[in-house]
Amino acid sequence: MSTVAKRALIAGLRWTSLRLRLVVVFALVALTAAVSVAGIAYWLNREAVLTRTQDTALNDFRQAMQDRVAKLPLQPTQAELQSAAQQMAAMSAKPGYSVLLVDSREAGKPVVGYSDLDAFTLKDVPPKLQEQVNRKQPITAGNAYPYHLFWVRTNLRSSPYLVGGAKVIGGGPTGYMLTSLKQERDDLNSLAWSLGIATGLALLGSALLAQAAATTVLKPVQRLGDAARRLGEGKLDTRLRVSGTDELADLSRTFNRTAAQLEKKVADMSAREEASRRFVADMSHELRTPLTAITAVAEVLEDEADSLDPMIAPAVHLVVSETRRLNDLVENLMEVTRFDAGTARLVLDDVDVMDQVTACLDARAWLDAVELDGERGLMVRLDPRRLDVILANLVGNALKHGGSPVHVSVRALDGELVIEVRDNGPGIPADVLPHVFDRFYKASASRPRSEGSGLGLSIAMENAHIHGGDISAANSPEGGAVFTLRLPRDAEAAEAAVDESRTDDAQVREEQS
Repeated sequence: MSTVAKRALIAGLRWTSLRLRLVVVFALVALTAAVSVAGIAYWLNREAVLTRTQDTALNDFRQAMQDRVAKLPLQPTQAELQSAAQQMAAMSAKPGYSVLLVDSREAGKPVVGYSDLDAFTLKDVPPKLQEQVNRKQPITAGNAYPYHLFWVRTNLRSSPYLVGGAKVIGGGPTGYMLTSLKQERDDLNSLAWSLGIATGLALLGSALLAQAAATTVLKPVQRLGDAARRLGEGKLDTRLRVSGTDELADLSRTFNRTAAQLEKKVADMSAREEASRRFVADMSHELRTPLTAITAVAEVLEDEADSLDPMIAPAVHLVVSETRRLNDLVENLMEVTRFDAGTARLVLDDVDVMDQVTACLDARAWLDAVELDGERGLMVRLDPRRLDVILANLVGNALKHGGSPVHVSVRALDGELVIEVRDNGPGIPADVLPHVFDRFYKASASRPRSEGSGLGLSIAMENAHIHGGDISAANSPEGGAVFTLRLPRDAEAAEAAVDESRTDDAQVREEQS
């Protein structure tokens, strides 16, 4: 993935995190508030408009019933009812206003007068409204009239209407009025659209406000995250520009103090580590010259040990053994120092692995104690000296702690060279297993002194790593410890990767210093 694509992905992830949540929260709050306000405003305006229209129409109808219908003669004719209904409809200035009057004669034979037969007939009056209008109410202290004015809102022919009805008290026709609410519906729809647009504008404004707030609030957080990322990459001189006295400014100051303390501690540790590494290298180098002389003298004494006094011979053998051990320790320390300093290099060659393994065992007289399993002709490009060091440490450790016979198998698996060293000993304790490759690690604190330097397996692991490989330790189900070495078939690519990693580490150390 290219750098541009990675940055775009990171930017997308940032957008979908806190910034997006902040925008969404602002939008939801604004949407909830706008919808609530719009809903309340619409409901209040709707009730006010409908109530005003309804009261006006019903009052006009009640007044017309008193002025026109109550003055009709008893048992008026259909023509009289028709004329009264038309006059009542003509008195209203509101369009869509119709009236019908009904008077009773014989049962099932009413006399009806219409102001507009096409607009309003008795079939348009809901039956329940007719029942309420014609029902005689009992006269009580709180009810002085047997008949009342009733109304209902309904839809006729997909249009809203107000239908009202009343009966003339003391005997007379029953009147019904119909007035259209279409104009009010249109006005309320316009109001709803206006409130909807206002809600949308409020939502858009809240999103813009949230974006501005996110930019203002999250920009310092983003700078803090970038600084923490650079700090994690080893750029310990990273600092934030601090302005203001708010919580984010306090956080930035805390970050700067922490980064400064971390830089100082890392610089101190790097200086101590470098001084320690230089001391070990110098000490090992200075010890080589006297050790060479001591080794030469020890070898002469060893050759003459048989002719010396029997009381002196054991001391001579002890001096020779300890001198060799000290010489091995110095060599191992110098090797470790080269690994730590990053100066160790591979000398690659095309090697027949089985020949190399056989030569390693033969040089140390281990062929009789080792069972070798593998096919000849397996060619691998690696450093033969470092492979010899690895094998010597693994097989020597198996013989020392596990006993013979030691089984060594060599095979190629998935493009890798796999060498397995298995002994027949008691295995590795579970608490020791994670530390077998640690430097100077002793499995038993009561036995700090041993023939080895405590660096052999660590050096073997370093030699595997410089090849781009690895070594693992485990216990075999059949008993005994198993060390598995895995190396790439071609170590040149692995060496290039290791060099690049070391270069990056060196650059980080240089920046820290």
